[in-house]
Amino acid sequence: MDFNLSDEQRMIQEMAKNFAVKEVAPKAAEIDKNHRFPSELVAKMGELGLMGIMVDPASGGAGMDTVCYVLALEEISAACASTGVIMSVNNSLVCDPVERNSTPEQKEKFLKPLASGAKLGCFGLTEPNAGSDVIGQRTRAVRDGNEWVLNGTKNFITNGREADIAVVFAMTDPEKKHKGMSTFIVEKGTPGYSIGKIEDKLGICGSSTTELVFEDCRIPAENILGKENDGFRIAMQTLDGGRIGIASQALGIARAALEASKKHARERFQFGKPLADIQAIQWMIADMATKLDCARLLTLRAAFEKDQKGRFSRSSAMAKLAAAEAAMWIATKAIQVHGGYGYTKEYPVERNFRDAKITEIYEGTNEVQRLVIAAAELKG
Repeated sequence: MDFNLSDEQRMIQEMAKNFAVKEVAPKAAEIDKNHRFPSELVAKMGELGLMGIMVDPASGGAGMDTVCYVLALEEISAACASTGVIMSVNNSLVCDPVERNSTPEQKEKFLKPLASGAKLGCFGLTEPNAGSDVIGQRTRAVRDGNEWVLNGTKNFITNGREADIAVVFAMTDPEKKHKGMSTFIVEKGTPGYSIGKIEDKLGICGSSTTELVFEDCRIPAENILGKENDGFRIAMQTLDGGRIGIASQALGIARAALEASKKHARERFQFGKPLADIQAIQWMIADMATKLDCARLLTLRAAFEKDQKGRFSRSSAMAKLAAAEAAMWIATKAIQVHGGYGYTKEYPVERNFRDAKITEIYEGTNEVQRLVIAAAELKG
């Protein structure tokens, strides 16, 4: 087993780190405070190839592997989790399913601008009554000549307000349940497609989370992604990859909280000595570092399996579960290390704590990850 990174992987990690430290981190607190979408950072990530890392260069991407993606996304998320999830959704939930299931014409029209960062995407699966229960979809798509007519509402859609292109799931044959779901590409500005409620959230405040509303929204028949009634497969395959992205985001949040805690422990004095000399603090730091490394190794394994084996549902669920729980635990302990200071917005661990929680919820709750893992373990 080789734990060494390739030259390309080290290069993308270093590039992402330099960008994150110099340009993302200095703006993170302001982005969070003002709930501001970091459009200038997203544009720069597009220029750096970070918005389509795994996409074939022929389709406008950087053509790198999933390990590169994990390394880069951890660096961005350590600086600003909001910027990290914007990058994650565009890569994992939009570029990936479009590249895997699109026609050459769709690649040219949609994938190229998404992968290059010229346009931004969102993933329309969750509904008010269909979160973890994916087959509870109520959004309908009905064929009418050379068009599909969409009606329904999606909610909790990351990038929803700013997205130029939405990958949307709808029932085309409800009687078939999960075998009657299809996937569509819907462009911003299409009549009948609008943005509904914009959520006011606990964390990742620089990333918009919205409703998408479809009212007799007519899209060209050629905008179906993949085959009719093949949407459930596309959704599940996409979420497997998305979990690696959220695991990477969680690693970044956790690492930021750990680094802030180590710095504070060295600089803060109590009882005539730095906190770093107090055993209770040392043990918290030790546990934080161990949980972070465990989660990182699971995430890198999932990335490796995605690249090398093509079957990675179990490993991506484990990575997402472990990384999300590590992020929440580490962020909580980081506030404890900081004491009263950690409870104030002056210190970044307060933001890390708020940002960490969502990683246990979106792209499959921790409970869903346990169902996926258990099913794999008990199969046969």
